[in-house]
Amino acid sequence: MSQSSPVSAAAGGLGAPRVPEAVHRRRWAILGVLMLSLLIVVLDNSILNVAVKTIASPAPTGIGATQSELEWAINSYTLVFAGLLFTSGLLGDRLGRKKILLFGIVVFGIGSALAAHSGSPGELIAYRAVMGFGAAFVMPATLAVLMNVFEREEQPKAIGIWAGGVGLAIAIGPITGGLLLEHFWWGSIFLVNVPIGLLALALMLWLVPDSKDPRPGRIDLPGVLLSVLGLVLLVYGIIRGGELASFTDASVLAPALAGLAVLAGFVAYEKRSKHPALDISYFRKPAFSAAVAAIALTFFALMGVTFFSAFYLQSVRGYSALQSGLLILPLAVAQMVFAPRARLVVERFGVKAVCTAGMLAVAVGLGSFAFFGADSPIWILEVVFFLQGAGMAHIMTPVTVTVMQTLPREKAGSGSAINNTFRQVGGALGVAVLGSVLSTTYRGEIENHLGALPAGVRDAAGESIEATLAVAEKLGPAGRGLVAPAYDAFLDAMHITAIGSASVAVLGAIVVAVFLPGRPPAAPDADAEAVVPGSRAEAGESVPR
Repeated sequence: MSQSSPVSAAAGGLGAPRVPEAVHRRRWAILGVLMLSLLIVVLDNSILNVAVKTIASPAPTGIGATQSELEWAINSYTLVFAGLLFTSGLLGDRLGRKKILLFGIVVFGIGSALAAHSGSPGELIAYRAVMGFGAAFVMPATLAVLMNVFEREEQPKAIGIWAGGVGLAIAIGPITGGLLLEHFWWGSIFLVNVPIGLLALALMLWLVPDSKDPRPGRIDLPGVLLSVLGLVLLVYGIIRGGELASFTDASVLAPALAGLAVLAGFVAYEKRSKHPALDISYFRKPAFSAAVAAIALTFFALMGVTFFSAFYLQSVRGYSALQSGLLILPLAVAQMVFAPRARLVVERFGVKAVCTAGMLAVAVGLGSFAFFGADSPIWILEVVFFLQGAGMAHIMTPVTVTVMQTLPREKAGSGSAINNTFRQVGGALGVAVLGSVLSTTYRGEIENHLGALPAGVRDAAGESIEATLAVAEKLGPAGRGLVAPAYDAFLDAMHITAIGSASVAVLGAIVVAVFLPGRPPAAPDADAEAVVPGSRAEAGESVPR
C-alpha cells in the first residue's frame, strides 16, 4: 500500500485520483467498516428507546428508574457526547482519524460493559456518560475517514449509503432490543455492543487507512477549552430545563446563559486567532449555515417525538418492546431505501427543493401524532413512520453533503464535528423542551384524578404515565379508576407536543427554502471548454474538477 496520506494528490496529471490507488480500490469495504462502527453508536440509542419502560420497572425486571433518571440516562450520554464532538474532530484532523476512531470504540465498549451491570440508576447514568465520551470520538471520525477515501464526485453516494446505515441501525436497534429484553435481563441491551465493537476494531485495523491534516498548525488550546466549556454548560442548561419542565428557573438560566456567553467568547476569540480551531468564515456562507440549522431543527423536532412514541406504543397501546421495535421498522426502511438515492433527486431538482420537501414531509408525519388516539388504526401509524423516514432521508444526505463539501478535505474532522454537534444540541433541546411540554401538560391533566392519594404518592404518580400506571397497579382494584384518565392525559399531552414538533419542522422548511441553493447550473461541455479561445484549457491550465 502507498504510504502517502489519503489527502495527498497522486502524480499523473489531470484526472489522477487524489486518493492513493491502494486505498481507492478498497473504498467500499472501508465504508462497510465505518458503517459498522457507526452502527454500535446509533444502535445503542435506538435500543434504549424501547427499553425505557423495562428499566423503569422495579428490580429484578429493571432498576426502578424514575422518569427523571431515565431522562438523565439519555442525557448524560448526550451531555458528554455533544460537549466533546468538536474537540474530537479537531484531534482527528491533528492526530489521525483512525487512531481517534479506535480509541473511541474501545472506550465505548468499556462503557457498554459497565452500563450492562449497573446496580442503580446512578451507576447507569455515570456509565452512559462514559459511553458518550467514546461515541464522541467515533461518529465524527467515520464521516471524516469517508471524505478522505472517496473522490468528490463519489462522496454524495457514499454519504447517502452512510446515512442509510443510520436507518439500518434505527431498524435493528428496537428489534434487537425487543428480542434481548424478551429473553435476557435489561443489561443485555448494552452488552450487545461489546462483540460488535470487537469485530469493528479488528476490521478497522486491517482495512482502514489513517489520514490527518498535513498542515494542522499550532493547536488552538484556548479555543478547544472554550468550545468544550460552552457546549457542556449550554447542553446542561437545556437538559436541566427539561428535567424541571421550566426554563425560567435560576438553575436552568445560569448554565444556559453562561454557555451562550462562553460560546460567544469562543467565536470572538476564533475570529482573532492566527490558528483558529474553527474557521468562522464558513458560517458566512448561507448554504453552510442553513444546512447546519436544518440538521439542528430536524433533530429538535424528531427527538422529542421519538422519546414519547415508545410510551405511546407500550403504555397506551400495550405493545411489547419487540412489537414496538417492529412497528418503528417502516421509518428505518424508508431511510435505508431513500438515503442512498437522495443524491439522484438532488441532481434533478436541486438541494433547496429536495430538503424543503423533506422537512415538510417530516412536519406532516410529526403533526399526525396530534390525531392519534388509544385505538387509532395501526396501519396509519406505519404510513406516518414511513413518511418520516422518507423525509429524513431527503434532508440528512443533502445537508451533510453540503456541510462536508464546503470544507477542505483536510478539515473533514472539523466539518463532521460541526455537523454532529448541531445535531446533538438540536436533539438535546428537542428532548428537553418537548419533554417538558409533555411532562407539564400530563401533570396538569392527571392531577385532578389523584386527589384521593397520599401527598407523597400523589406527587410521584403525577410524574409520568408510567408512574401513574405503577401506582394504579399497586392499589389493585382501587386503582383501576386511574388507568383511563392516565391514558387520556397522556394522549392530550402527546397531541400538544406533536403540534410543537411539527411547528419546528415547518420552521426548518422555511430556513432551507430561503437559504439553501437551488438547482446548480448545467456544467459546461468539457470539449467545448477545450476549444474556447482564451479559455484556461487553451492556455494550458488545468480545468478544476
